[in-house]
Amino acid sequence: MLTAPTFRNVEGAYVALLLLATKEPEQHIDARGNAAHEVIGVSFRLPDPRQRLPYLAERKVNPVFQFAEALWYLAGRRDLEMISYYAPSMRANSADGSTLGGSAYGYALFNPAGGDERSPFDRVLELLKDEKDSKRGYLPVFSAKELADRANPDVACLAGLHLLPRGGRLHMVCHMRANDLDCGLLSDVFSFTMIQEYAALQLGLQLGTYTHTIGSAHVNDANAGRVRRVLNETATRPAPTTFLFPAMPEGTCATTIANVLRHEEALRTNQVRYRATHIQDLGLEPYWQQVVMLFELYRQIQHDKTVAADSDLLAVLDPGLRWLMERKWPACTTDTVGGAL
Repeated sequence: MLTAPTFRNVEGAYVALLLLATKEPEQHIDARGNAAHEVIGVSFRLPDPRQRLPYLAERKVNPVFQFAEALWYLAGRRDLEMISYYAPSMRANSADGSTLGGSAYGYALFNPAGGDERSPFDRVLELLKDEKDSKRGYLPVFSAKELADRANPDVACLAGLHLLPRGGRLHMVCHMRANDLDCGLLSDVFSFTMIQEYAALQLGLQLGTYTHTIGSAHVNDANAGRVRRVLNETATRPAPTTFLFPAMPEGTCATTIANVLRHEEALRTNQVRYRATHIQDLGLEPYWQQVVMLFELYRQIQHDKTVAADSDLLAVLDPGLRWLMERKWPACTTDTVGGAL
């Protein structure tokens, strides 16, 4: 097979890569003090990029962070204030304590650069609207200047995204210079496929395939215990847990993203608190209502230190999102919680 192997959902690709890196690693590396097992040059393809969430009890994926990071990218932001609320560990990657550099992929994609008046994303969409079967719709992120400072704590892992409209569908190929298979891969695929789906909507195209390529695919030794538990779960469970992820609404645009983030900020700063009925009256599509519900649940976890077992939010939350919330924070079903990611 010369093309990337295909998986029904991101979970299948994730598990296959963990097996490859732990059972058949090409070498053991120790780059900048991060010991890891590595495989060079791997790839996979998702025929339905919407199936971007894994349902693994041992992995405990955080859907709140997944959506927060994707929206942070789509808004072209690089501020630490928002994203560190959902992932405090990201503060360690900031050179100035207030912004992120290379890992703020959305800042490179959705803001004008080099004296241009339009963002690279807008330029590529303009090109793809006018040029059938174009091969030029490439959005670079990693830049040569990142190599100039060896002390840079935040070099982009994403090299670029390649948008390819073909036969009424928008395909995308993602090029990663490196990927932490246990920690970074899942959130990267979630965000990048969200960007792909958003781009398809702006172009009036159906969603095509997503192909993910990695230069250095690695599993850090520090995460070896969790990886073993995940692989044991997949080897012993009777059948995978599956939920279908819905389609992004057709009317989604920059105004939609800004509107959702307005509610996100109010919840993050504890200025408001919402019940399900409040969220359903915000004028948002049901898809985005679900995201605001996640942000409200996280507000309760962070600020109120509790989530009621009979919460009206939990009752109307998408079954797949609820499943993930219950595994990440058991208090979403029974008890009291505190703490962060």
